[in-house]
Amino acid sequence: MSMLHHLKCGPQTVVRGCLTPHARPVLCIPSGDRVSVDTVNAAGLPEHETEQWLRSQGIESEGAVLELLAILRAHEPGPGPHVLTGPVAVEGAMPGDVLSVEVLSVTPRPPFFGLNFSRPGAGSLPQLLNAPWRKLMAIDAARLSAFFKPGLELALAPFMGIMGVAPREAVSSTAPGLFGGNLDLRDLRPGARLYLPVQVPGALFYTGDGHGLQGHGEVNLTALECSMNCELRFVLHKGRTLAGPLAETVDDYLVLGLDADLERAMTQAVARSVALLQWVLGGPAAEAYALCSLVADYQVTQFVNGVKGVHARISKSRLPSPGRRRQWYWGLPPMAI
Repeated sequence: MSMLHHLKCGPQTVVRGCLTPHARPVLCIPSGDRVSVDTVNAAGLPEHETEQWLRSQGIESEGAVLELLAILRAHEPGPGPHVLTGPVAVEGAMPGDVLSVEVLSVTPRPPFFGLNFSRPGAGSLPQLLNAPWRKLMAIDAARLSAFFKPGLELALAPFMGIMGVAPREAVSSTAPGLFGGNLDLRDLRPGARLYLPVQVPGALFYTGDGHGLQGHGEVNLTALECSMNCELRFVLHKGRTLAGPLAETVDDYLVLGLDADLERAMTQAVARSVALLQWVLGGPAAEAYALCSLVADYQVTQFVNGVKGVHARISKSRLPSPGRRRQWYWGLPPMAI
């Protein structure tokens, strides 16, 4: 039977601003186990200003905020802005395997607040703002909602913005890649599975950048940034190499394209969709290509992380019944998708 592990968040269990193959695992688990992971989300401020600003907003140093401040004091800033919990090593994981990460739950942690911020020179309209902008929102944990302003209450849909395995070389936490990372794919909610090609022995999984709410695109730079607890199940698929991250929910396949150029990200998402449909359904590439036009919806995942994301949403209800199609990860040809 699988075990449930609890990975707390603190100076000894996080990295700051990067995904790296050089960090010592803080937890090692067998395939099939579940991990309850505590995460913190930074306030987008320099270290010396964070505590003062939070207190000015009526947020005291308790719970996740206390952990965040201890981490900021203990760790030098990294190349990216995120605090990531991990890495978690999975026994037997090697390059050439695929790690499945099933999202079981994502829950805001106290004190209950979220933050959205932007600044000049950032986001999809870098010339719009003349000064930094921040909006702190109280969260009602029971109702799972955030208060944007009087009369405007927003229903939450929590997910983890960053879920990734270690790349072969250390990279900033800002841009996503073959390893996953800062995908900001809002569909990675409870019930979803993310499939990541293992890059280094042990896989070395990281997560953080919790989002209480986000639209596709994340256009002003951030979502509703929140400290979260997430429960994840890890399953290793041996010899199932992928060309990049792939996800699925109960209802949809989600095929990602990632590139600094949005047009190339779109082209990649289409090419991978063709490969997926050709494998799942059989038949020639021309048929799969046609289905990409007929049943796939292409959406901008995020526009603000340097490497942009496009994902195809392919509804399983528009494909043959499960008994008449292959699961993509069973016997997958190397690098096909």
